[in-house]
Amino acid sequence: MNKTGITVYGCERDEAHMFRAVSPRFGVVPMIVRGALSEANAALTSGNRCVSVGHKSRVSEPLIRLLKSAGVKYISTRSVGCDHIDTRAAGRMGIAVEGVAYSPGSVADHTLMLILLAVRDAKAIVSAAERHDFRLRRARGKELCDLTVGVVGAGRIGAAVAARLRGFGCRVLACGRGREAAAAAYVPLDELLRKSDVVTLHLPLNADTRHIIGRAQLQIMRRGAFLVNTGRGALIDTAALVQALESGALGGAALDVLEGEEGLFYCDRTQTPIDNPFFLRLQRMPNVVITPHTAYYTERALRDTVENTITNCLAFERGRAYG
Repeated sequence: MNKTGITVYGCERDEAHMFRAVSPRFGVVPMIVRGALSEANAALTSGNRCVSVGHKSRVSEPLIRLLKSAGVKYISTRSVGCDHIDTRAAGRMGIAVEGVAYSPGSVADHTLMLILLAVRDAKAIVSAAERHDFRLRRARGKELCDLTVGVVGAGRIGAAVAARLRGFGCRVLACGRGREAAAAAYVPLDELLRKSDVVTLHLPLNADTRHIIGRAQLQIMRRGAFLVNTGRGALIDTAALVQALESGALGGAALDVLEGEEGLFYCDRTQTPIDNPFFLRLQRMPNVVITPHTAYYTERALRDTVENTITNCLAFERGRAYG
């Protein structure tokens, strides 16, 4: 029986270990390339029709053209979203592109953490304690059982968030992509924004969802409400968000993703200046929590991602052979 080859680009050490550990069970031979896909290493995939890429780097039309020249027919990204890949160019060149599903609990757990940090003013409390200022804050925290949480995008991750929220006894509204949040009340987006104390975003990024939360939507939200984003940074018009926070219209924000995060998140910037003005303004705010696109980063999600990458590639190869 011939074994299928998969070229895996941008592979972290633990990802490489997982690919090597799991692949024999599927009869797959992984070619591990530690560096992200680039013009310099695109030809390394020669002989393998399936490649796997990470979500941290752009896969542009020139790179896709190089992959096509090397015989690639299928690109699997180790992420749910494909917004970092020029899917239109891939389609024109006859290359299929597909994301990979992994445990929704990874992002759902992180989302709940961010919601709790936001409604309990945790950043300001911890910051004060680190300065040895142990006085109680003037404003008391909020309990989730007293709040309405709006889940925008009720696919697998949004539904997992809604399920966790039920355990806290809060009212859950939902809208947008997916109808998997069984206990949520489904309402239009504008109604959700008007009625929610916390709004959390779980949509893919595409032309329809870019800046789905902009100036007009922020003005609809309740004064003092909180905005949470573990989807993609560009779901929010960041300039409008900064203005809403600085004006006091919003109570706070908790963000795992940010517009312009490329070259910032996943990098050690302790010794180099950061030139993203929105990040710097947000970071200085006591009511804004930022984590560096790490919601997905769990052991279970890693195993799911590797196994599902392999099974997706095998399904594609079988489809080509027998379809």
